[in-house]
Parts: sequence; structure tokens; C-alpha cells
Amino acid sequence: MKLVKKLSTVALGVSMVVSLAACSNSTQTSTKDSNPAPETPTTETAKPAEQPAVEKVKIVYARGKDVTPASTKIIEAFEAKYPNIDVELREMPSDTGQNHDQLVTMFSAQSSEIDVFDLDVIWPAEFAQAGYLLPLDRFIEQDSIKMDSYIQGAVDAGSFNGQQWTMPKFIDTGLLFYRKDLVKEVPKTWDDLVKQAKEQKGKGGTQFGYLMQAKQYEGLVCNFVEFNASYGGKILDEQGKVVVNNPNTIKGLNKMIEVIKSDFVPTNITTYTELESHTAFIEGQAAFIRNWPYQYALAQDKTQSKIMDKVGVAPLPAGDAGSAAALGGWSTGINKFSKHPKEAWEFLKFMTGAEGQKFTAVDGGSAPTFLPLYDDADVQKASPLFANKDFVNGISAAVPRPTSPVYPKISDIIQIEVSKAVAGQQTAEQAVKNMEQKMNEVIGQ
Repeated sequence: MKLVKKLSTVALGVSMVVSLAACSNSTQTSTKDSNPAPETPTTETAKPAEQPAVEKVKIVYARGKDVTPASTKIIEAFEAKYPNIDVELREMPSDTGQNHDQLVTMFSAQSSEIDVFDLDVIWPAEFAQAGYLLPLDRFIEQDSIKMDSYIQGAVDAGSFNGQQWTMPKFIDTGLLFYRKDLVKEVPKTWDDLVKQAKEQKGKGGTQFGYLMQAKQYEGLVCNFVEFNASYGGKILDEQGKVVVNNPNTIKGLNKMIEVIKSDFVPTNITTYTELESHTAFIEGQAAFIRNWPYQYALAQDKTQSKIMDKVGVAPLPAGDAGSAAALGGWSTGINKFSKHPKEAWEFLKFMTGAEGQKFTAVDGGSAPTFLPLYDDADVQKASPLFANKDFVNGISAAVPRPTSPVYPKISDIIQIEVSKAVAGQQTAEQAVKNMEQKMNEVIGQ
């Protein structure tokens, strides 16, 4: 499992990749005759020829809760460019697990109620195999989309059995955000973080030293992957064999338990997802937070942040094996049962192209997957992260979650066993032993 290189503590480069610009298919047909008759005086104004009305099509785009204005701006810009297509935004649960389950319920019933939807990077293979996604290869070919302009890992996440099922929307990796007005020296290791979080709690109006995502959901898996990898642990090897029961994984899990059970995190930290943690941080309640790149944009939003211009970014602290960050991000696909696949593609292409990903970067704070956007002045201005090339180079070394066709089951196992360990119901040793047994059962080893 690869470890993320330590990036500059001045500004951790942000992974943002933006899709190709959408092309308009609109054309105009001339009504003039090649040899027009000479004009003759008339007392009546000639009536223009009636043009056939363009039928409007409505498509539904589903995504998790967007706390930024990015999605709204993308839809407004698209509808202005394609006046014959209306886009309805449908908000899905912010909890990725609940989001996943609702989509599966809809698609298993062959529902066409949504047309375009966002997918966590861990879903495409599962959804493609289940027959929920429309393959995109013919659309990509007909519009000459240059897939090598995207971050390769993000493209690969949407590929399965030799076909492309999704387009990459944005890419994420775990980062450490901190209060520049309080923190004088960024912690380099998890032991340093623990020490400073204890010292900073209560300073500058804070209530906590550190925030993270510790609820029993996918975010807990990402945090576990980071602690695990930073201490040299592995979950599956390159052949997909279960190797989670090893001393390094135990050590990483013990450090995670230490942080979650400390007195410098909220007493109800096991109920925190991204929503609860980022809200507490921008309200000035903590000195440090582990979160995704969008956190910076929220911290700089004067309409909701109390800590504008007070936030710095750094790599996550290192364990014995170095700093590690979970690879994350979202892609977008088309419901196989959509009644408007052509219009769905136009919106998907726009949203994941240069124009749409620029909104996602500038207004949403998420790193593009379209590489040319990192040279865009507006994107670089939006966040110091996006101007740092080290992050763009380093994102490919981010630690992926276990790659497996039964990943949802593996994720459930990790969530349950880590949650039990955090709650004191079992030791780290017992947790990894249980993971090993249950993972082998679902993988069939």
C-alpha cells in the first residue's frame, strides 16, 4: 500500500482535476433562398415563418448534500447553454452508506426517476456489475473526450471490465487543517498531534483540540485506512488476499482508539461525519481537523465561517511508516434506465468538463480531476492548495481503500469491528482477528 509523500506544510497541494469543456450541439439553419426575389413594396408586414417549438426535457441529477453553491451554479450555467434541458437537483443523504443504499433500492427496481448521479470512487465496479450504469464509451468517442487529460487514478476508478462507466468529477485525499492563529508548529507525527491537541484545547475560544469522522460509516473506514497505513499496516495484499491481522495494523488501530477516546475530541465524536466535523471547525470550536480539501473553501466562506484567513493546511501526521492519506473523491454516471440518455450525457459532460469542474473547484473547494485546471488563475486563486503542484503529483500515491468486487461488505466489516474497539467492547488485536475471519468468509478464501 503506497504512502503519501510528505508535502509542504506551507500549503498542501490540492488534487483538483476538471473535466473537458462541453460542446454545444445547437445549430442554426438558414431560411434564405440562394437567389432571393427583389423586394416589392407592400402595405403589410411579412409574417415570419413559424419555427417548430423545441421540446424541453427535464432530467434529474442526484448527489449528496452540497453545502457549497457549486451544484447550483453548475446547473444554472448548463441550463443557460442548453435552454432545452432543465435539470432538477435531488439531494441524497450526506451519509455515503445511506446514499448508496437508496440508489441500490431505486436501481434494483429499474427506476428511471433519476438520470445522472454521483458515485463514491468505491462504487462504479459494483454498480456496473449490477447493471445500474450506462456505459459511456460511445459518448466519449463521439465527442472526442481526451481521457488522458484527467488524473489516471480517478479515470481508472470508473473503469470496469474494459469499459468506462463514470466520468471523474473531483478527487480527494485526507488533509490536516489547523488554526494558524493558534498553532505555531504543525505536528509532524500522530504523537505530536496528540500532544498539541491537548495543549490547544480551550485556547482561542475552542472547545476541542481535534476533530475527525468517527461515526460508523464510510468516513470511519477512511480514517482507519490512514492510521493503518501510516504505521505500515495492510488490509488486502496485491493479490486480494486478506492480510489485515498484522502487528502494524494493530498499532495503527491502537493509535486511532487513543485519539478517539481522548479528552480533546467531542464526547460524541462517534456521531461525527464530515458535516458535523466541518461545521464545528468553521465555528471556531477546534484547533485541528482531519477532512477533505473542501474544508478550506468552507473556512474562507464569510457567510458561514468564523475563522476566515486563520486556516492552514498540511499533510496528515505520520506514524512509524510515514504520512498516509486515504484516496477519495466522486465520479458521475448515468442511470441505465434513464429515459433521456442523450440529455443526461450532455449534462454529465458539462459538469465533469472544464466549465463544470471549475465551479466545483472555485465555489465548492474540491480538487479537480481535469489536470489543465490546475493552471487556471481563478482555480489557483480559490485555494493555495490548488496552486501547489506537489499535491497533484502526490495524489496518485494516496492510499486506496481495499480494492475488491465485494468492497461494501469489507467496508461493513471494518466499520463494525473498529466501532466495537473504539467503544471498548474489544481490543485492537481482537478487532483485526475478527476482520480477518469475516473478510475471508466474504471473499471466499
